Amino acid sequence: MSFNADGDLELKVRKATERISENMHIVANEPSLAFYRLQEHVRKALNPMVDRRTDVNKLQTELQGRCYDMDYASSALKSMQKADEIFDNIRENLKNAIFLKQQLKYEESRRRKADSSSVYKRLSAHITLDLPELPELSDVVRETANRVESMMSKATHASNS
Repeated sequence: MSFNADGDLELKVRKATERISENMHIVANEPSLAFYRLQEHVRKALNPMVDRRTDVNKLQTELQGRCYDMDYASSALKSMQKADEIFDNIRENLKNAIFLKQQLKYEESRRRKADSSSVYKRLSAHITLDLPELPELSDVVRETANRVESMMSKATHASNS
């Protein structure tokens, strides 16, 4: 029985040492296998991740630019809302300017009517001369009367201004 016991023991020791040896071999080689798998994964995943990162950075830059544009547009709209009072003031000033222009036009037309019935015209209508019909003389008289009237109207405009 001792042989049997020694044989069993020896068999058990051999199996145990083989398992320990196998486990030591696995433990010793496992990190290199893990590093190989990691290296393989990094090699496959790195380029797409870098491309994605580049795309994300580009999109972030575009988004930031659009945000600046939106902020600028928003501030422009807010400042336009503040301009309502200014535009109302401009509208009122334009109405006043049109009204004053109409008044000036009316006054000018009244002056022209008043000038057309000038003293010289009224005076020349009352003066009658019995002169012979001389066509050259009547043209000269007419031209002289027109010149006198225009000088008088210029003088009245200058004195009114």
